[in-house]
Amino acid sequence: MIFNKSDDFAKKGLMTNYVSTIFGISLVLFMIGVVMGSAILLQDVETQFKENLQGDVFFLPTFNDADVKQIEQEMKSWVELQDVFFVSPQRAMDDLFDESELTDQTILDIDSTFLIPSSIGFKPKAEYANLEGMQTIEIKIKKTYSKQVESVNYDKDSIESLDRGFNQFAFVFMLITALLILIAIALINNTIRLSIYSKRFTIKTMQLVGATGGFIRKPFLIQAIVQGLLSSLIGLSLTMTIFYALDNTIDTVDLTYSITSFLLLAIGVFTFGLFLTIISTWFALNNYLRKKLDDLY
Repeated sequence: MIFNKSDDFAKKGLMTNYVSTIFGISLVLFMIGVVMGSAILLQDVETQFKENLQGDVFFLPTFNDADVKQIEQEMKSWVELQDVFFVSPQRAMDDLFDESELTDQTILDIDSTFLIPSSIGFKPKAEYANLEGMQTIEIKIKKTYSKQVESVNYDKDSIESLDRGFNQFAFVFMLITALLILIAIALINNTIRLSIYSKRFTIKTMQLVGATGGFIRKPFLIQAIVQGLLSSLIGLSLTMTIFYALDNTIDTVDLTYSITSFLLLAIGVFTFGLFLTIISTWFALNNYLRKKLDDLY
């Protein structure tokens, strides 16, 4: 009866240690998941902002709408552009004035056909959504349609500010990420070492009765793989819950993960979790396998 209670107590202790180890690693992987997820979303958000940049192509007054629409169709095949659209005088006026400002008298006062001629609006692909890329597009438009185009307009200041702002934020974010990853590595390593420390006498006993290093390592490494998988799954679930809540809270930016982004995040978290648990377990085991019995106390 006494032995049964002692065995039950030992099993509960091992289970508590096992659960606490997984819980500790899960929290660290959750932190890493948030960092990785933020990095992926930052790139997606940057792409969203960049692909919303717009340029306008204005033509000579003698150029009619049919010719403008013909050029619109040709520009849609350009690899530098992700969207090309015809801008009628009415659409241009709607963009310039708020609907509440467009009274009947305003419409009568503005000869939109004369003041705002038909044009083409274009949005660059993300890789061209910078000052150099927009200049490349401008040169190509003027070279291709030199006899039709009067001017190509885009907001150079906004493009420079956007590019500079994201570069500065990315630099600060990378520094924070590097620091958090170092902290995460240290925390997971310490968690695993403490878990192995509680079994140091079991390891040494197996070694003293003739068990080889490979035989001793095998169950611990299998346990490390299971812990890594479970912790990664829990950490990833917590990460996705946080980003789902943020996506429902923030309306200005789309924080939804694409299938590719989610798979990239999942692979990153699981790889990080498995790698660290296996490596930490391996080195912690080797440490106790090399120690003498007297050094374990």
